[in-house]
Amino acid sequence: MAEPLVTLAWRPFRLPLARPLVTAQGALTEKRGWLVRLEADRLGAPAGLGWGEAAPLCFTPATAQELQRALAAAIESLGSVLPRKAVEAALPSLPPELAFALGLALAEADGLVGAAAAGWLAAPPSAVLLPAGEAAVAALAAALERPGATPITCKWKVAALEDGLERRVLETVLQSLPSQARIRVDANGGWDRATAAAWADRLVEEPRLQWLEQPLAAEDQAGLEALAARLPVALDESLRDCPALRRGWSGWQVRRPALEGDPRPLLAQLLAGTPRLMLSTAFETGIGRRWLDHLAALQARGPTPAAPGLAPGWVSAGPLLSRDPQRVWGAT
Repeated sequence: MAEPLVTLAWRPFRLPLARPLVTAQGALTEKRGWLVRLEADRLGAPAGLGWGEAAPLCFTPATAQELQRALAAAIESLGSVLPRKAVEAALPSLPPELAFALGLALAEADGLVGAAAAGWLAAPPSAVLLPAGEAAVAALAAALERPGATPITCKWKVAALEDGLERRVLETVLQSLPSQARIRVDANGGWDRATAAAWADRLVEEPRLQWLEQPLAAEDQAGLEALAARLPVALDESLRDCPALRRGWSGWQVRRPALEGDPRPLLAQLLAGTPRLMLSTAFETGIGRRWLDHLAALQARGPTPAAPGLAPGWVSAGPLLSRDPQRVWGAT
């Protein structure tokens, strides 16, 4: 009996953001990566078709170029036709963005998600992503004016500008935030311990605070644990630098499937009702976004539902955002 084969085709894409996203790590203006079309042999049935995307999330041009080269080399090394067992065996050693693309495509080809699994689920309402600095005030006001905007969850990017300015903006944001709203303060690892402690002193009794998100650098695990003893702390970058924390951190986890590798284990966790996993975007095309929305919907059905971080309005509209993978493929 012939060994099942996988056939791969790749296309590069460029996805511009509607406006720059300024964070402690730099400014993001676009996503570049590759789309994959995968056909997987299935015994006694037509080949399964799946789609995926591989794109790093980079805030500095030099790092972006380095990761793009690594992805391109890994894609070339795979070839276009290879045994299914070889693909599965390679996933743990591939760049995580590439493992996401292949795991996503295999899951769809196998019918774990998509049309063969009762369709893609729609995401619940997203948190509002507030820009850094004083622009957060106007963005919050605009979000509160939208019909059905409350109760609202906001995620605010900090540690991107001078701390005194951000502390003053915090007071204005809190004054405007309705009592039933929630706020997540995301430092992207940009604070030192003294700065994080000062923010914690101000927010420890704030009932609308949902969590501090990655307040300290990923390598300062002791500092993160000390802060988590005072108020809720969610890990983001730490989970990518040290994947073992996905099993060891008992607090909230900001999960970005597009950056984590094969997404099938996360799918299994959410189907099993694993708590305190919040789904967040890495600014995907429509192909990756189908998956993210589906996982966010599963999370909302679990024991600790939380608004996903889908950054509505931050990616420029166009065919790359279509939920039809053929249209996304054709737009590259």
